[in-house]
Amino acid sequence: MTRPLCVMLVAAEASGDDRGAALARALKRRLGDGVRFVGVGGANMAAEGVESPFDISDISILGLLEGLLAYPRIMRRVADTAALAAREKPDVAVLIDSWGFTLRVADRLRKLDPNLPLIKYVGPQVWATRPGRAKVLAAKVDHLLTIHAFDAPFFEAAGLPVTFVGNGALNIDFSHADPDRLRRQLGIAPAAPILLVMPGSRPSEIERVLPAFEDAVMLLKADRPDLEVIIPAAPTVADAVKAKVAGWSRRAHVIEGDEAKFDAMKAATVALACSGTVTLELALAGAPMVVGYRLGRLTHTILKRLILTPYIVLFNIAAQAFIAPEFVQDDCNGPALAKAVAARLDDPAFRAQQVAAQYAALDKMGRGGPDPSEAAANAVLKIVGERG
Repeated sequence: MTRPLCVMLVAAEASGDDRGAALARALKRRLGDGVRFVGVGGANMAAEGVESPFDISDISILGLLEGLLAYPRIMRRVADTAALAAREKPDVAVLIDSWGFTLRVADRLRKLDPNLPLIKYVGPQVWATRPGRAKVLAAKVDHLLTIHAFDAPFFEAAGLPVTFVGNGALNIDFSHADPDRLRRQLGIAPAAPILLVMPGSRPSEIERVLPAFEDAVMLLKADRPDLEVIIPAAPTVADAVKAKVAGWSRRAHVIEGDEAKFDAMKAATVALACSGTVTLELALAGAPMVVGYRLGRLTHTILKRLILTPYIVLFNIAAQAFIAPEFVQDDCNGPALAKAVAARLDDPAFRAQQVAAQYAALDKMGRGGPDPSEAAANAVLKIVGERG
């Protein structure tokens, strides 16, 4: 009897956990019992059979100083991941996002088995900063699955084969989302305005971004006592979010799980979001948003000299315009955020205009295209077949 194909999936952040789980489901649809999974991931990947040897919140690091301080821990987790591969002997490894961690894992896996196909799923944004990373990645892995159509030329020029699979965040089905269900569950009146606060999925984002978001919420609630605040908490930071919000002087509803999150996105009057994949999800749901972000001061000082684009939100990059306002670093403060959110809460026409512009940018990015997970599964099986 032929043994099942063993696929190693490695993700270190919440967005990667979502992407890895979707890829696992797509592979299972094709192979059924003919595939098994090993690797590193979060709750969503665990539900698909990927038993992670450690909690990925331990390695969800952003920032140069934070990375240096966490380096010993990161390297221990790299060693744990390599030990898992040595024990399970996968037929292919798919390394999802998380540049620093997955690059180190790639090095270890290559030493363990020079013939193991290494696939990077989501490349670094070399069109925005540090284009030299394309050459670095080409030396580490065999193939790149990219979520942006404009990625390919940068990596192919460095000699790395690329397959464009699309962005799963552009294919989320909101048809089952029910904003009224959420209002009933939380006891929110049908006409009450809702501010959706999305503070990020990394511990560092909760530490840096959430305080500014809290300040904005307090200012907004002071002027708008009927404003309801909902905070979907990512699994990687749920405990930290709940602990911090419990100390707020004004009430906010913390919710968990994808169903509640998607209901909230459809219910939102306006969203206040940390930059990341969630901005695409909000745009798909038709939520006008204000975006904020903070890095460590040293990291920001260095990165601002390297960034080639004035935008950080993907649909702003696609449109080459600030469709959603971006408040970065010192500009990400309570008064500035509250003023931008208030302008949208108070003007339905302004909200509608922003939503229309967001939709247009999403169309340019490939909204409604084929399921990226299916395309990624096809690519993985093709690469394995070519090696077989």
